[in-house]
This record gives sequence, structure tokens and C-alpha cells, in this order.
Amino acid sequence: MLDERSKSLLKTLVERYIADGQPVGSRTLSKASGLELSPATIRNVMADLEELGLIASPHTSAGRIPTPKGYRLFVDTMLTAKPAGSGMGGGALEPHLQPDQPQRVIANAAQILSNLSSFVGVVTTPRKASVFHHIEFLRLGERRVLVILVAPDGDVQNRVIFTAQDINQGQLLEASNYINAHYAGLTIEAVRERLKHEVDALRGEIAMLMQAAVQAGTEVMEGNQEQMVISGERNLLTVQDFSHDMGSLRRLFDLFEQKTQLMRLLDVSSRAEGVRIYIGGESQVVPFEELSIVSAPYEVDGQVVGTLGVIGPTRMAYDRMIQIVDITSRLVTNALSQK
Repeated sequence: MLDERSKSLLKTLVERYIADGQPVGSRTLSKASGLELSPATIRNVMADLEELGLIASPHTSAGRIPTPKGYRLFVDTMLTAKPAGSGMGGGALEPHLQPDQPQRVIANAAQILSNLSSFVGVVTTPRKASVFHHIEFLRLGERRVLVILVAPDGDVQNRVIFTAQDINQGQLLEASNYINAHYAGLTIEAVRERLKHEVDALRGEIAMLMQAAVQAGTEVMEGNQEQMVISGERNLLTVQDFSHDMGSLRRLFDLFEQKTQLMRLLDVSSRAEGVRIYIGGESQVVPFEELSIVSAPYEVDGQVVGTLGVIGPTRMAYDRMIQIVDITSRLVTNALSQK
């Protein structure tokens, strides 16, 4: 637990470092804090904060900078976020998020996040419901069958499967009729669970086709796994914290290119309510110490379907980023929920 003096000095140090990007010395801290403390007292407090792992001293400077632990304490207990929309002109953004095409809404939202933050904007596309609506089988040749899967929204996916024995078109029609009558409207997971208990009771070719359909449906679902739109990666080239370290930049661009790790992080965010802040280096969630992510889920008709956020250096104006992410999340929710 920190006393009020230590909290005040830590808060001032973090704010000065965010604003200037330079290690903060005791003289600067004395002036900026407004506290009537001697330089010796401030140095003692800074030594205590350093011992607690809240600040660190770069070897090239006598000043101090916040650590991920220091940023976390600042964000959790000292940050005063302004009300959503305060000074952000949220209403001016609405024309860019018209509900004519969901994909355009997502792309525009990523660009808005990037433009307002001057960092990277990222938005996952809405998850599609993995539901069997209608299925058809078409014989292509000996032991080759085309599986046609139709989703509730009319989206059609095709997969070619190879069967253990040849099945004629009449048997394929009978199998599709049976599957549509008994499994339509269920999720892929529900179908898979039912199939575990019912496969022995199904006739040979129907059981085989049903298993093939579930496998094809799973592949479709995984192929439709929420992808993401990323905007403004080049902004990081001008960020002082990264521009002098090509190794960090290369790792960051690998993160954006491969997306898998980023998807896992944003999936964690989608299960949280409201704006969340992930500070690099404090856990395996964000393994890059120089990076922070401010994110929030967005909804369609009351159901969380995706996540959006701002990715930038740990030294970012968190109060402003919270506003940007919060407003954009609300606007995307409104745009996608309009019929």
C-alpha cells in the first residue's frame, strides 16, 4: 500500500512520462507535483517506488520511467477517465458507421480507431452462428460427394468429401432429407454431441454422411472464425518508443501479420464487460513489454459478437484511448443493431 504522497508522485511521474517520453528526474517531479517536498525526500520516495517495482531507472539517465506494474497501478487506481463523448465529437463519427454493409462498418471503425489514436485500430468481424439450416449431397463421381451447407443467413459453403464406398444419388437424397428433418436448426456442436449417441442407430451411409457433414461444417466454422480488420500499422513507425528498435518493430509487424496471438487476446476481451486495458509485460496475454491494448466488446441486438481496440506503446494517453474505444464500441453496436 502506498501513502498519498507516494501515490501523488507516482501519478505525476507517469503523466509526465506519457506526455514527454523522457525519464523523469526528481527536480521535474518536484515542480510538476506541486508538493512542497525537498529533493532528498523525493529521491527517497522514488527509491521506495523503484524497490516496489513500480518505476525503473534506465541506465542512460538519472530519471525514472514507469514499469508495467507502475502503469497497471496508475490505470487501476489513479486514472480519471472523462465521460464518454466528452470532447471527442462522437456524433461527427456516426456518418462513417452507417449500417448499410456490416463489413464496411467494421473497416471504417478500424480506421476511426487508428485516426483518433494515431496508433493501430483493430476490429474483429462479427462471429457467424455455426448452425445447420439445410444440407444437400451431390454425387460427383465414384466415392466423391459434394456437400452443400446452407447457413440461416443464406450463406452457402461447399466441401468435397471422399466416401469409403460408392453411394448413389438416391441414397444421398434420402440422407440429406433425413439430416434436414432431424438436425436442421442445431449448432454444429449440438449435432456433434447428438451424433455420439445416435450414430450406432443410424443406417450406415446416413451415419457416414452425417459425420462427414459435421466435419465439413466444422471446417466451414473454423474457416469463418472471426477474422479482423487492422488499420494504421504504419503509425507505429513514427512512435518514438519503437522507431529506434527494429527488433521490436519486426515482432510487432509479425503479430499483425499472423494475427493468431492477437485473436486470442481479443477473444479474452470479448468475454469482459466494458473497456479493458492490457499492459505489455505484465502477463502472457500481451507478451510484448512495449505494447498496450485498450479494447472493448461490441454487440448486435444485445449479443456480444466481436471486439475492437487500440494497440499502441505502453506510453499512451490511457484516458483518451478509453474514450476513443468506448465511443467507437457504442457506435459500432448501434450501427450493426439497426435493421
